[in-house]
Amino acid sequence: MGDVKLYTGKGDDGTTGLLYGGRVRKDSPSVEANGAVDEAQATIGLARAEVARDSEVDLVLIGVERDLWVLMAELATLPENRGKLVPGSSLVSAEMLRALEATVDELGTRFELPAEFVIPGQNRLSALLDVARTVVRRAERLALGVVPPDSFAVPYLNRLSTLLWVMARWQEGGHALASRG
Repeated sequence: MGDVKLYTGKGDDGTTGLLYGGRVRKDSPSVEANGAVDEAQATIGLARAEVARDSEVDLVLIGVERDLWVLMAELATLPENRGKLVPGSSLVSAEMLRALEATVDELGTRFELPAEFVIPGQNRLSALLDVARTVVRRAERLALGVVPPDSFAVPYLNRLSTLLWVMARWQEGGHALASRG
């Protein structure tokens, strides 16, 4: 392994480098949004760790995690460098959004939708998916103030929270509803 260093020290001044250049403070809105997406991706990974490799749930979640890399690239780019972003690679595309919607629609046919609010925690996987959903919602709120109006990043995060809700209900095998009756 030798003398390979795993750190640069460049961020010791409280700044971080951006895609295509530039540096911003680590507490800037774009870095806060990117951090929330990173956290969402890690939380989705925690849910994924609960399922069998190459299962349908695993494959859906891996696809989402890869999409979030694209979304983080978009968030990590200064407005003047947005023209350098590539749809589907470093910029969230309409196709990515449509694919997510198709998955939501298909999975939503596999169970009866609850008639009332659901109490999370029917099982570990559904609870982890619900936690991931709440982290995605926070990322969505933070991204809203960072991306331009024509970006697909916020709609993607909005649909992703729906997907995670749908997946949690699908994986419950029955819902604990909020009514006490």
